[in-house]
Amino acid sequence: MYSNLLFVVVVISIFVSLLLAVFLFSLKSPNKQSNYLFASFLLLTVIDVSGYFITSADGLMSDLAMVRNLVIFLQLPTLYLYVLSACYSDFRLRPKHLLHAIPFLVVNLIFLPRFYLQDDAGKIELLSNFKEAFEVQSNHVLLHLQVFIYLILIFLVITRAKRLYLENKAGRNLQAYNWLFQLAVAISLFYTMALLKNILKFSSYDHISYLFRVALYVFQLGIICWYLLKSLKHPELFRNVDAKLKLVSSIMKEDYGNLRNADKLDDVRIRQLHDYMMQEQPYLNPSISMQELADGIALPVRELSVLINHKIGSHFFDYINSYRIKKATELLCDPHKKAFTVLEILYEVGFNSKSSFNIAFKKHTGTTPTAYRANCS
Repeated sequence: MYSNLLFVVVVISIFVSLLLAVFLFSLKSPNKQSNYLFASFLLLTVIDVSGYFITSADGLMSDLAMVRNLVIFLQLPTLYLYVLSACYSDFRLRPKHLLHAIPFLVVNLIFLPRFYLQDDAGKIELLSNFKEAFEVQSNHVLLHLQVFIYLILIFLVITRAKRLYLENKAGRNLQAYNWLFQLAVAISLFYTMALLKNILKFSSYDHISYLFRVALYVFQLGIICWYLLKSLKHPELFRNVDAKLKLVSSIMKEDYGNLRNADKLDDVRIRQLHDYMMQEQPYLNPSISMQELADGIALPVRELSVLINHKIGSHFFDYINSYRIKKATELLCDPHKKAFTVLEILYEVGFNSKSSFNIAFKKHTGTTPTAYRANCS
């Protein structure tokens, strides 16, 4: 029964992965590089999963089967590059990124003497005693080490990019980082299960390893389908901040002490900023950025970033939303706006997502927009 289930899951997984990869390669989008990288990740996944159908150990086929088996060392590096491209608008693939292929080359070199350079009998002998083979054992150790390192790198990239976005932007694309974080968690769970499967494969409980293999294929299919639905429903999610932007903590370490008369001018600048926000209402722009606000008040963006994020003590994202919510509360209680729906009001004050408006409104007022309006009278 399990073998039939596994066969069906593998076939569906390969079909859906190839379908999504073709879709991403052919999609006309400003996010081509991100699309190509994730499509490449999917193709590497297909190559890895296709091992289910490869049973021959003769000649060239065995060499190709081994290369296919080691392609897994390219999967997480490709996913890592995809996350970089999804987080940073100025990311470009460069020759230095080929360094991520080094683990793949190393493990192939490890198998060179006792596998690739052997005849069929030598290859079969190595594979028939794979549990004791140094090459196989080192392969698993290196793979798990690579998984650990790249998952940490992926989470660090997402966390830093989200902080940059909060400090410099106030649009709706924050949900992209939340989704990327969810994807990273799902991938982490997948590789944790794979680790347990590999441990069991080298133990006396190798029969349980097969059940983990079935579960992994099912989980993998679920992740791919989830990504497909998400990309179709929210194609606008990605490419948010410039990687050249710096966190306020970095700016403070570099030269905040040298900002001209910063301490004396802070109060003046805060009043100037508040007056500008109240009079010009730049927060009504749904995609307002730190740079645009800095241009509006003729203040260097680095100084404005430190002023808002450090002196005022609020992320730019929350700072802008505080003015939007204040404006929304006025409109909700305005008797001349009674005919306006909550949806119309949230668009008018600069939000472009009902969910983000509700979250921000509850954060700043402690209640919902509907309840707030009901209490106005």
